[in-house]
Amino acid sequence: MSEDPRSELYAELAAVGPYGTHPGHALITMVEPHPGHEYAYNRWYEDDHYYAGAMAMPWIQAGRRWVATRDLQLLRYPEKSAIAQPVTAGCYLSTYWITAGRYDDHMRWTVAVNKRLNRDARVYHDRTHVLTAFQNHEATVYRDGAAGPRDVHALDHPYTGLVLQVVEADTPEQRAPLLQWLRTRHLPKRLAGSPAALVTVFSPTPLPGDRMTYVKQVEGVETRLTLLWFLQTDPRECWDPHFTALDVAVTESGLGRVELVAPFIPTVPGTDTYVDRLR
Repeated sequence: MSEDPRSELYAELAAVGPYGTHPGHALITMVEPHPGHEYAYNRWYEDDHYYAGAMAMPWIQAGRRWVATRDLQLLRYPEKSAIAQPVTAGCYLSTYWITAGRYDDHMRWTVAVNKRLNRDARVYHDRTHVLTAFQNHEATVYRDGAAGPRDVHALDHPYTGLVLQVVEADTPEQRAPLLQWLRTRHLPKRLAGSPAALVTVFSPTPLPGDRMTYVKQVEGVETRLTLLWFLQTDPRECWDPHFTALDVAVTESGLGRVELVAPFIPTVPGTDTYVDRLR
């Protein structure tokens, strides 16, 4: 097989541009397989899409899949969520870190690859994207200061749970004060003595116009913040009091509202563990 002469560009591209370890961006995608397609979806995502549609792409430096069994879904709130209708929708969550400064480069590749995968019938269509957005990193708050894993390690460290929280500012002008309040006041207080080692905060970016048609355009680009709480305890064992009433605290700040608080546990790669507990 003759080598594609364009592969020489890899050497040129590797010699320029940012290549640090800081996760400057993320892909966060919460998906609901259609009823009756849970096993097939799980196998397609784990065996094919997790790699071909994400990890094999340039500048994705880490990834992890999470699952919400039915008992975890029933812990979610608020009941009337702008993110998930019903609030239990979206039983699989995938999270990926993207190298800081490489967002545009990655987006060019991911759009092209997903068009190719779709053309080659390697996209599983019996699913609904409940929340899918590329995101910019805004802040990371640590429970233990300099001790413990950094945010760059969060998707590789063996955390036993994750809580996805989506917060909405009332206006675009209020998002910066909301972020400041979260970063300096609310999150340090909530993390102290909790089972969460760190919280990462992201803001969503609009998807490109040439995205795949089955992924809806991102809402709340100017007002929304997405928080990922990384837990050292199963969320079912610590939900109350650590993760109840997060919506009350945000509302009382006068800066915004909570649209989703949803717990997950990590999947077991290469298996169908938990698939029979989704409904």
